[in-house]
Parts: sequence; C-alpha cells; structure tokens
Amino acid sequence: MMHWLEQYPWLITGFALLCALCGAWLVRAIVAALLKPALAALVARTRWRWDDAMLEHGVFHRLTQVLTPLLVQFSLPFIPDLPATAEVLLRNLTAACAVLFAALAANAALDALQAVYTSETKAGSRSVKSYFQVGKLLILSVGAIVIVAALIDKSPLILLSGLGAMSAVLLLVFRDTLLSFVASIQLASNDMLRVGDWIEMPQVGADGGVVDIALHTVKVQNWDNTITTIPTWRLIGESFKNWRGMQQSGGRRIKRSLRIDTHSIEFLDDAAIERLQRLALLRDYLREKRQAIDASNSQLGEAGSATANRRRLTNIGTFRAYVLAYLQQHPDIHQGMTCMVRLLEPAEQGVPVELYCFTNTTQWVAYEGIQGDIFDHLLAILPEFGLRLFQNPAGADLRALRMGEIYERIVN
Repeated sequence: MMHWLEQYPWLITGFALLCALCGAWLVRAIVAALLKPALAALVARTRWRWDDAMLEHGVFHRLTQVLTPLLVQFSLPFIPDLPATAEVLLRNLTAACAVLFAALAANAALDALQAVYTSETKAGSRSVKSYFQVGKLLILSVGAIVIVAALIDKSPLILLSGLGAMSAVLLLVFRDTLLSFVASIQLASNDMLRVGDWIEMPQVGADGGVVDIALHTVKVQNWDNTITTIPTWRLIGESFKNWRGMQQSGGRRIKRSLRIDTHSIEFLDDAAIERLQRLALLRDYLREKRQAIDASNSQLGEAGSATANRRRLTNIGTFRAYVLAYLQQHPDIHQGMTCMVRLLEPAEQGVPVELYCFTNTTQWVAYEGIQGDIFDHLLAILPEFGLRLFQNPAGADLRALRMGEIYERIVN
C-alpha cells in the first residue's frame, strides 16, 4: 500500500492537506462548543451589559471562526511534498480568511456597542448610528486592503500609496458618504436633531416624527404614517423646522383670527352697555372704561356737545376686552406665556381680530380640542356685541336676495 502511494506523492499531499483542513475545522467546532456555554455562564454572572450584547451579536462566534484559517496556516509546513507555490498561495488565502473573519467580528462588536448605547435612557434620543456606520465602513475598507494585499503577497503600504493617486476618484465615489458624515457630526454636536423630534421639511414632503438617524439618511414617519427618507446632508444644506422647543416648553401657540364684517362695527349706546354689563367678564372693564370716558368728556366743555368730539365705547373694542378676559380665566390657557388679542389691518375680507396665546398642553388632539372650544364660544357670542363675521355671499344668500327683489316688484 505504501509502495503504491509512493508512486503518487500528490495523493499523500492532498490527504495531508485534507486532514489539516478537517482537523482545523474540528478543533474550531470543539472550542466553540466548549466556549459557548462557558461564556454564557460567565456573562450571566456579571452586571455589565456590553458582554451580554457581545454574546447576542455573535462576536465570540466570529472570533472562533478566525481559529480555522490560523490552524490551517500553522499546519502548512508539516504537509509533505507541498509545492512552494501552493504553500504561498494557501498561506495568503488563509491569512485573507483570517482578516475577513476578524473584520466581521469587529463589525459585530460595533453592533453590540450600538445596542448597549441605544438601550441607555439618557442616550435613547441621540442617534449615534451614523458614527457606528462610519466605523464599520473604515473597518471593512482597511480589511479589504489587507485582504487584497495578502492575496497578492504584497505589503498593504504599497496599496495605500497607490490609493493616493486615486484620491480624486475616491472623493467622487464617496462624496455622499463624506457629506453625510460631516452633516451627522454637525447635527449631533449642535443637538439639531434627535430621534423622536417632530420636524417639518416641506421641500421633501416631511412632516412627522424622526424614527431613525443613519449615516446617509434620516427617516421621518409622517402623520399619515408614510415614511419620508431624507439624505442627511440636506438637513444641513437646507432649512427645516424642529418642534422640539414647543414640546419642551409645555405650551403650544394659538394664532388664529376672527374676521369681523366692517358694516357691523359701531359705537355702543347706553342700552347696549347695560346689556353687556350682565357679562361677568366685562363688569370691571366697563365700569373702569366708562369712568375714564366720562372724565375725559367732562373736560371738553362746549366741544362735548358734538358727538364726534366725545369718546365712546365701540362694540369691537369691547369684544376684544371680553376675549382677553375670557382667555385669562380659561383653565387650558398657559398664563405664563404671551396672551393677547390684537386688531390687525382691515382688508377686503373684514377686520381681523387675532387671538395670540398658548395652551398648557402640547398634545395635538388636546390642543385642537381646546382651540375648537374657544372659537366655538366666541363665534356664538359675537351677536351679543352686535358683530358679524365676514362671509362671502353663498348660494342661499343670492337666492334670498333674488326672492326679495321679486317680492318688491310684486308689492310695488
């Protein structure tokens, strides 16, 4: 048998190589089988989170995979009649495999560290996903250079020196990556964006909460549950609105106008003033205002006989005073923030009376309910002041006008 094998030395070489491969794989399997329960027991005893994450993300499993090509490389000198060329080729190949498994283990370690960081309560809103992605990119880039250098049996420095001449091409290829990386650093360092922030960016159709901040993209879940993906660098190059300040302040602004028909604005007579004094919110205002007006008019002398010279209360001014008093006693209006009622410039759609105040909640549904209740009340109480909202003529108005004209013709 041995005499027959001596006639075919390549069979002995191939068999020895096969034994080396099987032996290396078997040793790695035994080590992994023994190491896994031991590591699980050790991790369970510690209070650290990072070791649990390392075990869950398979870092130790990846490290055991490095053992197989290293054992094969160690056994190459002991394989009989192995050609020098084949030995160099196998050594380079096993070295490349070892670097590949090591790079995968490093990437798994970064995944574990990211999971530990995001699980912390203080860091949950600050996304560092882009930094870990850059770390993975660097590890894979260095690993690729080392693997290619190992396969061609050259120093990695030679490949790196060659990359210098390709810097312009690399900058063009990785342009978006570099821009996004710089943008991620600026967003994080200036605290411009966090996971959970409500942002608006109309130019890309984004209006909702940030659900993910990565190296190249930021994902926004809009209020209609659609997802808008924004390139990270656009958040630095273009403007966007972040509602975090409103949410943290504890109050959300109401800025809405009632447009009053100019034909309904008039002075208040004594009967109207007496009627409005029944409103509890206006009693003090009307009393103080009438005293001030009477004192001012008494100084006019003979000029006070002309109505145009005398100060008088108006229904729209009294209405503004009522709205302000109503907001100041409203339980859902934040009294620590700006609260005012102002008269804006008259326009073709009437005279705007604007409410400018803040609710004591930032919840959207509650905010809309408070705003709706306030304007429901104000719309219903307008007739008490002799005021009307401006409204363009509708179909019913035109029909009523037409019927009135027909009636007048019949009567006349």
